[in-house]
Amino acid sequence: MNKAFHRHITATAIGLTIAATAWAQRPIVQTNFTPDPAPMVYNDTFYIYTGHDEDGRHDEFVMNEWRVYSSKDMVNWTDHGSPMSLDTFSWAEWGAWASQCIERNGRFYWYVCCVDSRTHDMAIGVAVADSPTGPFTDAIGAPLVSDPGGYIDPTVFIEPDGNAWLYWGNPGLWCCKLNPDMISYDKNFTISGNHVEKVKDGVYKFIQTEDSFGGPEKLAEGTAFTDYKDLYEEGPWFYKRNGSYILAYAAGGVPEHISYSVSDSPWGPWKYAGQIMPLQEMGSFTNHCGIADFKGRHYFAYHCGTLPGGSGFNRSTAIEQFEYNPDGSLPIILPTTKGPDPVGTLNPYSRVEAETIAWSEGLKTEPNAKTGIYVSDIHNGDYLQVREVDFGKKSPSRLTVSVASALRGGTINVYSGGTDRQLIASVKVPPTGGWEEWESVTVPLATPVTGVHDLTFAFSGQKGCKLFNFDFWKFD
Repeated sequence: MNKAFHRHITATAIGLTIAATAWAQRPIVQTNFTPDPAPMVYNDTFYIYTGHDEDGRHDEFVMNEWRVYSSKDMVNWTDHGSPMSLDTFSWAEWGAWASQCIERNGRFYWYVCCVDSRTHDMAIGVAVADSPTGPFTDAIGAPLVSDPGGYIDPTVFIEPDGNAWLYWGNPGLWCCKLNPDMISYDKNFTISGNHVEKVKDGVYKFIQTEDSFGGPEKLAEGTAFTDYKDLYEEGPWFYKRNGSYILAYAAGGVPEHISYSVSDSPWGPWKYAGQIMPLQEMGSFTNHCGIADFKGRHYFAYHCGTLPGGSGFNRSTAIEQFEYNPDGSLPIILPTTKGPDPVGTLNPYSRVEAETIAWSEGLKTEPNAKTGIYVSDIHNGDYLQVREVDFGKKSPSRLTVSVASALRGGTINVYSGGTDRQLIASVKVPPTGGWEEWESVTVPLATPVTGVHDLTFAFSGQKGCKLFNFDFWKFD
């Protein structure tokens, strides 16, 4: 993020900006670039697994790790850092591209793609953990499948009967049936029909036709050049709903939009069903989607380049809430700046990690062996916001924050509301002796607060320098 862009924002200007934005939440994460979203719902939490486009202007994808975020209310997102990187796989060379994580029997299997350093082939690897936020370790010490070209963007689905399927590919589309261990595939599995070709034992490639995945359209009569109005490109997302198998995917070449196909079986043949997200001007020439249900609502995750500093190589996850059509088909979903409605509240009386954020400006997050993830790179004029904070019927009397500063510290002013915002607490952050020397600072409330409110933590201090780090907050 271009921090110089934010430095001129004063505390007063922050308030005006907050009121004007009306809680825009596209993208859902502002502290890092987060391409290739893959949602997973586990228990009462909505997880998003993403890649990480490194900061800076690039003319290629610079991606070295994968990241995890979660929410219980679809508006406040907690950063769990990077529990897996290229270093997790001893055989990986570069290209920490798209991925998907899934749970089976209490363990979490994260399928990723990267380049095999031994063969320089694109490869699908799998890591495993006992927690959805890791740490993850390489499950087999080698690629699950690899090929000189096209083996990227894995998507995985487990049926209620236990059968598990893995799809992947660009520009081809391949699939295999996973064994119950989730780290190997059934080499005896066969698919019959003229819609596939066998690549090797247990691995099949789909024949793409206009009926199955849309088709090309001539740019002009008398020319061989075509405009791929659909046609599968990459980034498959495979799932089942109401007895129908659904495969959503990036389509049409570059720039990409999102289309989908349906089938009565998990291995096709596929029937083209139309577009989901038509081509939009979102600052990115690629798109990548994931679809999941949470607390009775339907969500469509995708990526865009609309974050400050964003581009086709600096992409960010966004989420739209949607409804299926009455016939069960997917609707046209257009990007908004609003994001999903809240489906829960935030409890201020238990410790809230500072990296739980609805919206922020100018901030980054970093890991620490003692505290885990914390908010860093705080400068004068930066801020973070959280939504739907439920104080209940009785006001708290004090606020505690955990902070660290090697220099002069600064101030955290906490406001409730939007246009009618009120200062409810002001914290003077002292020098603590180091950027990771943490101190808890407790202050009385300036104004009583009850009920449900959105909060802004506005940071101020000496201009032009880093002020402090922020680990957590809690009201009592």
